[in-house]
Amino acid sequence: MIDHHSTLAHSAYHDLLRSLKGEQAAGLTGSPHREERANGRVYWYEHVRIGTTVRKRYIGEDTPELAADLARRTELAADAKARAEHRTRLVRVLRNEDFLPVEGRIGSLLKAMADQGVFRLGGTIVGTHAFRLYEGELGIRYSFDQTAQTGDLDIAQFERLSLAVEDKVDDDLPQTFRDLDFAPIPSLQGQAVWRWKQTRAETLIEFLTPSFRPEEDVRELPALGVSAQSLHFLNYLIAEPIKAAVLYRSGVLVQIPRPERFAIHKLIVADRRKGGPDQIKSAKDRAQAAFLIEALAEDRPDELREAHEHALARGPKWREHVEASLKRMPETRARIAAL
Repeated sequence: MIDHHSTLAHSAYHDLLRSLKGEQAAGLTGSPHREERANGRVYWYEHVRIGTTVRKRYIGEDTPELAADLARRTELAADAKARAEHRTRLVRVLRNEDFLPVEGRIGSLLKAMADQGVFRLGGTIVGTHAFRLYEGELGIRYSFDQTAQTGDLDIAQFERLSLAVEDKVDDDLPQTFRDLDFAPIPSLQGQAVWRWKQTRAETLIEFLTPSFRPEEDVRELPALGVSAQSLHFLNYLIAEPIKAAVLYRSGVLVQIPRPERFAIHKLIVADRRKGGPDQIKSAKDRAQAAFLIEALAEDRPDELREAHEHALARGPKWREHVEASLKRMPETRARIAAL
């Protein structure tokens, strides 16, 4: 049975998240403007003067919430200090409510990437660190077991979005990693680097991107200034991501997949891991999927059903992976069948 956080804790989390979203508008130094693309998408940008040059800086894809924040950016900026202090109090409340703590090394790493613009430019946390952040989104309580523990941090971005935003991180991201004692791990396909390992700990950073071709090769992500390992099925996971708040200092705004997509994608990934040490990861994938599907079947059954149907409709390989995992998870399979 899923254990839930108190109404107070859930409200505090969403208050923190809303305040962090407002900071995106409060921190602007130029005038925002909308740009509509041929594909129908609308993006917000600002023009920032740096010395004698003017830089076009990406803010985000147009949403009613972002547009409202931009309209009152002056008000938000004037109240920035008080709101930062309020966020610090909210983080303290959530820690007292037994939200999973964020290790300092992970918190500092996520803050550094957020400050650089990684999440503003479409970077999305995937893997177990995304799973942990559904605690606030769904108001569910996690226990301290291996399902929510990891030393790896996986960041995914669409290669096409990396080109489409016409912007890049504020500084050199690989240099930021070096400053935090991360060393690059060269790929087997030449000098392209998509992984970094911290020299004084076991933390591993990996960059990923969806593959729309038969092969899963290493691709470039120009907006982030790094390479990424391309993977099949990843496009489903990181489409239409959501914002999340990391409980570090006064909060860090990041981006994660929708929980229902994460749950179904874990069924696919679990079946793709074949043999050897991957069997341990496969079992962890199924455990995370089962936990989220139980929570979502109770609180968001329509979203879960649509995510499941969407995955099955994508083709026989998708259905094969999902069904293979569910055959090993009778309780989870029954929950989905009852939607």
